[in-house]
Amino acid sequence: MARVEVEMMTGQHNYAVLRLPGRRFPGVLVQGDALSVINREVQQALALLRGGDAAAAEEELVLVANHLAGLVDGYVRVLDAAGMPLPFQRPA
Repeated sequence: MARVEVEMMTGQHNYAVLRLPGRRFPGVLVQGDALSVINREVQQALALLRGGDAAAAEEELVLVANHLAGLVDGYVRVLDAAGMPLPFQRPA
């Protein structure tokens, strides 16, 4: 394990946008509990799909999509505020 200084570009939330030394673009640190929620939703959707309940699986996937969209939106806002380009095409 190594200790390094990182550039923290957000306040303290369920996620943080951080730039590691030597990296051009920042990354997103997701708190373990928030990551666990997203994982649980994906696993539940898979179980529902395997069980043939596509409608309920879709509801779970909507939750996952909303969580991930929130992370991407926050990331975009932080990079925009810092005047940095995005490492991907801007979402619609």
